[in-house]
Amino acid sequence: MLRTTTLLFLFLEVCFSLTAQKRFVLSGNIKDAASGEDLIGATIVVKNLQNTGTTSNAYGFYSLTLEKGQYQLSVQFVGYETEAFNLVLDENKSLNVEMKERSFEIGNITVTGERADRNISSVDMGNIKMIPGRIESIPVIFGERDVFKTIQLTAGVKPAGEGSSGFYVRGGGIDQNLISLDEAPVYNASHLMGFFSVFNSESIKDANLMKGSIPVEFGGRASSVFDIKMKDGNQKEYGVTGNVGLISSGLTVEGPVIKDKSSFVVSGRRTYADMFLVFSNDEDVNNSTLYFYDLNLKTNYKINKNNRIFLSGYFGRDKFKFAEEFGFDWGNKTGTFRWNHNFSEKLFSNTSVIFSNYSYNINILRDLDVDIRSEIQDWNIKQDFSYYANVRNTIKYGGNMIYHNILPGEISVPPGSIYSPLEITRRKAIEWAAYVSNQQTISEKIKLYYGLRLALFSNIGPGEFYEFDDDGALANTIEKEDFEFVKTQGGLEPRLGLIYMLGAESSVKASYNRIYQFLHLLSNSTTATPTDLWLPSSNNVKPQISDQFSLGYFRNFKNNEFESSLEIYYKDLKNQIDYKNSADLIFNSTVEAELVFGRGWAYGAELTVKRNYGRINGWLSYTWSKTMRQFDEINQGDPFPARHDRTHDFSIVGMYDINDRLKFSATWVYYTGNAVTFPSGRYEIDGQIVEYYTERNGYRMPDYHRLDIGLTWVRKKTSNFESSWNFSIYNAYARENAYYIDFRESETNPGETEAVQFSLFKIVPSVSYKFKF
Repeated sequence: MLRTTTLLFLFLEVCFSLTAQKRFVLSGNIKDAASGEDLIGATIVVKNLQNTGTTSNAYGFYSLTLEKGQYQLSVQFVGYETEAFNLVLDENKSLNVEMKERSFEIGNITVTGERADRNISSVDMGNIKMIPGRIESIPVIFGERDVFKTIQLTAGVKPAGEGSSGFYVRGGGIDQNLISLDEAPVYNASHLMGFFSVFNSESIKDANLMKGSIPVEFGGRASSVFDIKMKDGNQKEYGVTGNVGLISSGLTVEGPVIKDKSSFVVSGRRTYADMFLVFSNDEDVNNSTLYFYDLNLKTNYKINKNNRIFLSGYFGRDKFKFAEEFGFDWGNKTGTFRWNHNFSEKLFSNTSVIFSNYSYNINILRDLDVDIRSEIQDWNIKQDFSYYANVRNTIKYGGNMIYHNILPGEISVPPGSIYSPLEITRRKAIEWAAYVSNQQTISEKIKLYYGLRLALFSNIGPGEFYEFDDDGALANTIEKEDFEFVKTQGGLEPRLGLIYMLGAESSVKASYNRIYQFLHLLSNSTTATPTDLWLPSSNNVKPQISDQFSLGYFRNFKNNEFESSLEIYYKDLKNQIDYKNSADLIFNSTVEAELVFGRGWAYGAELTVKRNYGRINGWLSYTWSKTMRQFDEINQGDPFPARHDRTHDFSIVGMYDINDRLKFSATWVYYTGNAVTFPSGRYEIDGQIVEYYTERNGYRMPDYHRLDIGLTWVRKKTSNFESSWNFSIYNAYARENAYYIDFRESETNPGETEAVQFSLFKIVPSVSYKFKF
């Protein structure tokens, strides 16, 4: 690999230098001066060359190739003082920059670009970047600051349900979002059935949702990528941050191992809802358990100027047990080892070894002592290269291989039990990918992004693989040995992006993505649950394919104080999955016979208006969309709305800095009710009432709206200690939004059917205390 990379580097160097004058390379790293954290996406601008510059990558590294000469450089990052340099470039030089945070209050910035005008000047579109430290005052349920809850307040992103951390993006399903933590996939990103996400905001440095133009280095999910990176740890000094709330508390400790060379961060969180169970008068409730915990760890070490290693991990689990009746626990484990290496000033390499595991266990107690278990486990080897050819071309290439090991279900029983153990055959597969891309500046007005990804998926043994006849009956069972290949599927994924600058304050962008998805979530519920089953593509299940076209207009006002954008999209989804009527999904080794396959499509428009600076700031987002599905075996073959089809989705987020100590915030959301299948009538057969259904998802839940308000009071702030209180009210005007609707016989008029609405929450007040030293 090293020899191949060196030869490719030399070839590219010759190609880009044939017609060039004498050129030199300026490279280095951009860091936070106070903590030593790498700054992702800091902008380096050559002021005396129009439309010339670059941005730092995910590890703070940048590279610029310029002709010999004298230059004025400006290094910019939102929330930091701009750094300016006068530089004579007459040889290859290294310039490391430590940036200081602004000393004055600029207000909260939640959905942000890396430079003030990046939203109009970059090829990226449909991307939402969040800095967790700047969303503290936004009110959410139970007062727990959460990037997942905040991302649901942006255009094109729809919450899966009341209080849920799951979300839909541009008509895609929950499983069509790749959620990664330091490159490790997280298969179930929720605690307490979705009311909390698994990501402790105190441990997160950067969170970027990509739903429009998705770079070729990402793949495997059809709708979006939510790329989350953990803090590296303060390289300058030790620090402790804590948060105490009504339901959960957390503590984060970070500091240098070797100052300016190595650091660590440890962040833990636990709920204590179970502690309140002791006040119940019910003895069974007293003996019950209900809590979750998560732990984030990370360390890094700078070997020398060209080599740096990182090691990070996440461990989290939910625990629930009701007396001596049954128990239920689920959780994730991830681990990532990364090696950064600079082959030269122009060629940057990142090598990663990644582990991910999600599992759940159900324990049926009493006299049975039966354990039910399921898991999905991945090992991933990934190699990425960034080649900074010149100021007009940045080339990225690489590849990865993922080994999937899925246990659909296993039942264990103690010796002598009247029940028999059961294990559904493990599903094993290898997912392969290779990619190359280039971001090219054509002229002062035009930039291009173009790339190609090859994505393949191979089922392998050992195990049993099935063939079915046209009626879904089992026709043949195929036995495969260890690592014996069964079927390989996949194809090429082109990615394109274009920006045309209309002027200094506006631009038009367009993009196209094709993505293959090889893993599919089987769920009977409207939101993700811990017992959902991940099913790999196989000889019976084709990979999902998404083709998305996007077009957008972007405009800034008043020296980038205000941002606005209007994006339209169309998404075509092939090989979508649904279930036959009365499908048996649980512990079914031939579950593939219960599935039906069809197509889907989604289109819509997203409007965002945002104010970045000032005492009053925030954003407004509106989405108009349509999401449809079509299966020959469902709804008589006619198209029908997907469950998450919502015509209108509206959010307002406002933050007001009353003074240096008080910050007020409020959010208001409104969206059209989900599409649902309700009975159209009832009839009686042999004394039994049977409900009559007509079209799939032909009805609507009531429209949803809610107001949340919050107040942050900075109690104390010195150079060595900070403390603050946060007060919030979720659903401030007590709107009884429908969680689900049940149909039953009327108590006052027997023989008549009435619809009964069930609501989950009314007013939910919360208070939390945060400290830092």
